[in-house]
Amino acid sequence: MLLFKCAGMRRFLARAVRLSTGLKCSTRANMKPGYQQANVVILHKDLADDFEAFCQANSSPLPLLYRSKCGEWGCPPLATGSDIREDCPEYCVFENGVLVKKIPSLSSYTPQLQDMVTFYLGCSFGFEAALKAAGVPVRNVEQGKNVCMYKTSVPCIREGKFHCQMVVSMRPVPHDKLNTAAQCTHMIPLAHGGPVHIGHPKLLGIRELSRPEYGDPVEACADDVPVFWACGVTGVEAVKSCKPPLAFTHSPGCMFLTDREAETNSPHALEPEQCPLTFCISQNPQHYSVASKKAVKQIQAIEELAVKDPGARGIRALFVQDELLKTCLSLSHSSSVLLTTGFPTHYMHDPPEETDGPPGAIAMAAMLQALRKEVVIVTDERALEMNQHIMRDAVEKGVIKTAVPVISFQSNGPDSALHFLCRDGDPTKPRFDHLVAIERSGRAADGNYYNMRGVNIKHLVDPIDDLFTTASSIAGITTTGIGDGGNELGMGKVKAAVKAHMPNGTLIACDVAADFAITAGVSNWGGYAVACALYVLNLCPIHSRYLQKGLGLPPTSEQKSLWAACLPTIAKEEEMLHILVKYGVRSGKTANLGLEVDGLTFHPYHSDIIQQLKDLTLP
Repeated sequence: MLLFKCAGMRRFLARAVRLSTGLKCSTRANMKPGYQQANVVILHKDLADDFEAFCQANSSPLPLLYRSKCGEWGCPPLATGSDIREDCPEYCVFENGVLVKKIPSLSSYTPQLQDMVTFYLGCSFGFEAALKAAGVPVRNVEQGKNVCMYKTSVPCIREGKFHCQMVVSMRPVPHDKLNTAAQCTHMIPLAHGGPVHIGHPKLLGIRELSRPEYGDPVEACADDVPVFWACGVTGVEAVKSCKPPLAFTHSPGCMFLTDREAETNSPHALEPEQCPLTFCISQNPQHYSVASKKAVKQIQAIEELAVKDPGARGIRALFVQDELLKTCLSLSHSSSVLLTTGFPTHYMHDPPEETDGPPGAIAMAAMLQALRKEVVIVTDERALEMNQHIMRDAVEKGVIKTAVPVISFQSNGPDSALHFLCRDGDPTKPRFDHLVAIERSGRAADGNYYNMRGVNIKHLVDPIDDLFTTASSIAGITTTGIGDGGNELGMGKVKAAVKAHMPNGTLIACDVAADFAITAGVSNWGGYAVACALYVLNLCPIHSRYLQKGLGLPPTSEQKSLWAACLPTIAKEEEMLHILVKYGVRSGKTANLGLEVDGLTFHPYHSDIIQQLKDLTLP
């Protein structure tokens, strides 16, 4: 009986707030009643089915709480005794998609409302209580402002007559609270769920945070990061795009107040499959990605396997944890990837290339293609024709489904790398958003290129390093180096460890740093690990949702099957070695012309690693 009275009192208080005349002159953005709020869209009955389908296809910005019957004023599941004609502080009136006025009541439109349907949509104010309960400051509330809302360049999934760009709300969050903010809002999908973007606004097509299309600009504090959630004002934009003769919405910030208490679930209650973790994948521009704790642990296990050191070379000294994870998060967000490989260690043979590098590059390319990324491989001009033939054979033998373009880079002046990487040499128009070097000879501090024995092989190497050094100053291009000795392109990130721990390290250490440096027992294993980690990430529902900005549907079973078919296998990688041997490519350590990489025979060493990677990827 006491519980009944408490519930009745809560409904009474919410009803009292809805009827409060004082609130008719202000927004509810800074209220603290502890109740869930709802965005409102009211449309003619003929448009109702299309709009419901639009909501279902774009559930993050438009989480549907209730669809009314035609001409229904009340909202029984959400609020007792409500009347949608009066219960929002302010309404927007649209005619033919144009906002004609804002009014405090819809009573004068009662005749028209008889033929209209009301949609009640989840609102991000519903999770602000959860943020505060978890210790995350809510800056707009602290500053007594409405939350800031922005139109993005992200298109919603079109349904019927409804299409528009997604609207997002932004709340600055302290760097050390990002995980908490993602976790506690992820648990409230009917209030838009977790963030759809963390980082620089330009990645959403937002030019200036100080000029929101809706709401008030909110000031960030030191160490705050912009965090964006899908926003129900997307419904307002949908109305504008559809251009119905007459439609109504709540005025942004003036939501409908329900009888439901706002959720304040503790993020500590999340299972690993449902617990989001955030990772910075770029500082230029600032960009974070998200994956579940389960996926992160799975990728960390893959990373640990790839750094296994059967040759006891001490490679563990170069290892930096989570470089594989961050690389793959970045690659998952990319659209165009440039790969490079080729280490001419056998300067006394023709060709001088080794069997480490090309198999890993093709394994990465296969998975990137399956994920619908554009992929190009750049290599030395003297080895261009051979590598093109290797690619052709790899397609014929089923190692990779579609041929990857293989090109070369020649430096003809100080701006050659810039023009190669960017359209018309314009750094705001990069052709690629990620460069990956795997077992690619890297430039040392003295400008030369050395194999592990300390022999200078500069005469065999084109200056592909220039692409990486130039990319470091271009916003939007991330770089990764994969190596197993420290003299490979990109491993300059760990050059201090190379000099301290690797034989001839002071001489051979690559001086060119990548954003991420993946250390592997054999570089090919690093490439295989990238392919496997990309598969894991794209099967992770939390990462998939974030990647899609909360729009559309999860991956289909057909997509998942395609990705699985592109994982490295023992059969494919053995066939790849046969192709390399056909063209005279030798093992790196021994120069043997056979099924061997870095002195380790394919069976059992490499085949065992490939099988173990498969077991970790497909548990």
